[in-house]
Amino acid sequence: MVTISGENLCLEDLYRVLIQGEKIELDENSMRKVHESYFFLKEFIKDKLIYGINTGFGPMAQYRISNDDQLQLQYNLIRSHCSGSGQQIPGLYAKSVMIARLSTLMCGFSGIHADALILLKELINRDIYPVIFEHGGLGASGDLVQLAHVALTLIGEGEVEYKGELVDCAKAFEAEGLVPLKMHIREGLALMNGTSCMSGIGALNLMHAWNLVNWSIAASAMIVEIVESYDDHYSNELNGVKRHAGQNTVAKVMQNFLTDSKLVKSRAEHLYSRKVSEEVVKEKVQEYYSIRCVPQILGPVLDTIAVAEKIVLDEINSANDNPIIDYKSRNVYHGGNFHGDYVALEMDKLKIAITKLCMLSERQLNFLLNDKLNNKLPPFTNLGTLGLNLGMQGVQFTATSTTAENQTLSMPMYVHSIPSNNDNQDIVSMGSNAALLARKVINNTYEVMAIEFMTIMQAVDALGFAEKLSSPSRQIYKEIREVFPRFEKDAVHYKELKKVRNYLRNKRFPKELSVQP
Repeated sequence: MVTISGENLCLEDLYRVLIQGEKIELDENSMRKVHESYFFLKEFIKDKLIYGINTGFGPMAQYRISNDDQLQLQYNLIRSHCSGSGQQIPGLYAKSVMIARLSTLMCGFSGIHADALILLKELINRDIYPVIFEHGGLGASGDLVQLAHVALTLIGEGEVEYKGELVDCAKAFEAEGLVPLKMHIREGLALMNGTSCMSGIGALNLMHAWNLVNWSIAASAMIVEIVESYDDHYSNELNGVKRHAGQNTVAKVMQNFLTDSKLVKSRAEHLYSRKVSEEVVKEKVQEYYSIRCVPQILGPVLDTIAVAEKIVLDEINSANDNPIIDYKSRNVYHGGNFHGDYVALEMDKLKIAITKLCMLSERQLNFLLNDKLNNKLPPFTNLGTLGLNLGMQGVQFTATSTTAENQTLSMPMYVHSIPSNNDNQDIVSMGSNAALLARKVINNTYEVMAIEFMTIMQAVDALGFAEKLSSPSRQIYKEIREVFPRFEKDAVHYKELKKVRNYLRNKRFPKELSVQP
C-alpha cells in the first residue's frame, strides 16, 4: 500500500495508485495530528469568532452564525458551490484530485474530523469518483467549485462514477456499505478551501510530461538512425561545455538509446580520417536543427518539468487551507494559503514546454515526409505507387492542425485574473484552468507523436533498416508494428492512430532510457 502522511507523497507513489491500482492507507502519526487539531479547535471556538465556523463566507464574513446553524452552514457551503459546468473531468483525474486533497488534510492543520479522511480514503480505494466539471475554479479561495463536488460525494449526495457508470452517490454508498459524512465543525470548508484540483490534475500532467520527453528522445534517436547522422551532436564532449542539467541528461539518454546502432556514423571516422576533395559535398555535414539540436531543445523542457514537479508536490504535501488550525501553538491563523499561484504558474510553463516538444515532433515529421528535405525517402514515406497512393499525406494535416491548437492554448492563464466574489477575490490564480489546458496540450501532443511514430515505422521499412536499428529502437519498431502494420495501399488510419497513441501513453521506459528521476 501507499501511505498518505501529508509529508512525502511523490510522483512514483501517485503512479502506483493511479496507474498500477495500488491501495492507500493513512499514516498513524499523521492521524494523531488530525485528531489533535480537531479537538483543539472544538475547544478553542467556544468563545471566539472564527471565520467559516461561526461567520459567513467571503464578503459575508461579517455576519455571525448562531450555534444552532453552524453545522447547517457547512452543508449550505457545499451544496451552493456545486455549480460546475462543461466537460466532466475523467475519473482518473478526479481520483488524483481526491488523493491531493487527502494529503493536504493529513498535514493536521485543518481542524477536520478524522471521519472525513477515513471516508475519503475508502472512496479512493473503492474507485468511487465524484463528478467534477472542468469549469468553475478560480484557484484563489482554492478550487472551491470543483472541490465542492468532492465534498458533495462525501455527504452522500450528487453523482459519482462507479464501476464504469454514472450513478447517484446514494446508490454507490448503499452498494459498498458506506455511511455519508456528518458535519462536526468545519468539514465543508476544510474539504473545499484549497488547491487540490489544480494540484491533482497537475500531478497527472507531470507523469505524462515526463513520458512525452522520453518518447521525444526515442523518436529523435530513431530519426538520427534513419538519416544515418553523426554521433557528435549528442556527445558528452559537445554538450558538456554547456552547464544545463537537462541538456546533458537528454544527450546521455540519446547515447544509451543509440549505443549498438549500426546506422549512426562517427564524424572522426567518416570525415576527419580522410581528405575531402569535393568542391560540393553531397552528404550533409550538419543535419537540420530538429535533428542535431535535440538536447538543446528538450533540455529546457526537461528542466521545466523537474521544477514543476517539485512545486506541485510541495503543494500537495502542504496545508493549503484557511484558516490554519495550529494545535501546537494553540492558535488559529487567517490568511491565503488556498491561493493557487504556485501551481498555476507551473502549469502555464509546463504547457509552453510541452507545446515546444510538440513543435519539435511536427517538424521532425515534416522532415520525414518531405523528400526534398531528407533526400532519401519517398514523398510522404509512400511505400505504394507514387501518384496513385498517398502514404502518410493525410495524417500530416492532423498533426499540423493539432500543433497549431497547442500553440494557441499556450497563452498563459496566470495573467488572466478577473475579480469575483463581490471583489473579495480581487486577484485570482486560474490554476485549475491552467492545469486543464496543460492536460489538453499533453493529450494533443500524444496525437502528434503517434503520427510521427507511424511515419518513422514507414520510413524504416522504406529503407530496409529494421535490423540495423539499435536494440531499443528495434523493440519500439516491433511493438508499434503490432498495432500499426506496414501498409502500401491506402487505408483508413484513424483507428490505428488511436492504438499507437494509447501505446505511447501506457508504455513505461526502463531507467537507462528515461529522463525521469
